[in-house]
Amino acid sequence: MTILSVNINKIATLRNSRGGNIPNVVEAAINCQKFGAEGITIHPRPDERHIKRQDVYDLKPVITTELNIEGYPSEDFLKLVTEVKATQVTLVPDSPDQLTSDHGWDIPANKQFLTDIIYRLKKEGIRTSVFVNPDSKIIEEANIIGTDRIELYTESYAAVYEKNPEKAIAPFVKAAKTAHMLGIGINAGHDLNLKNLKYFIDVIPYVKEVSIGHALIADALYLGLRNTIREYLECIK
Repeated sequence: MTILSVNINKIATLRNSRGGNIPNVVEAAINCQKFGAEGITIHPRPDERHIKRQDVYDLKPVITTELNIEGYPSEDFLKLVTEVKATQVTLVPDSPDQLTSDHGWDIPANKQFLTDIIYRLKKEGIRTSVFVNPDSKIIEEANIIGTDRIELYTESYAAVYEKNPEKAIAPFVKAAKTAHMLGIGINAGHDLNLKNLKYFIDVIPYVKEVSIGHALIADALYLGLRNTIREYLECIK
């Protein structure tokens, strides 16, 4: 069964635009879970332009589902995620000034680096996921470095979906089959929304988790957070 993890970065972005604590990211996380989300995702960046370091510590005690923390595995990031004992850490190859994640790891070029990071996280009892493009060869490399899961970067799917759903999803089906055959768990995220999510899950039913933030928070402006989460849950169940 696929679970929905709500990325609350955009709530923090809105708060930071005015200072203060409105909207409150801790309250948002509590409500997301109350309304049915089965996980909370955050991506603290070095410049703290959305989720701040203190937010991570404040959020941990209220997470009753799963806490997924995304980020580039710098020493500061690794210290943070191990101190709060994240349920899952999703490793992304983002530079410090990157606007948003826009590509997966080149695992062959970073094999030893990622192997060492994954080993460190597993020793702490933290599930690992590696952000990747839908490329079966890269996923085979992901198996070698020992990650528990991959997260398929779905921007290319979302970009083509409305014109040609079958073409859009074809590389993801192939990549997901490779991961499934190798026993790697499959997550997915980036630009998934109420229009394209159901088809993705219907065609790739063994996706374990979708992490959705931007589209979900935007939908909540019109539908309300409770109704929005309910509609996303309908797409995956």
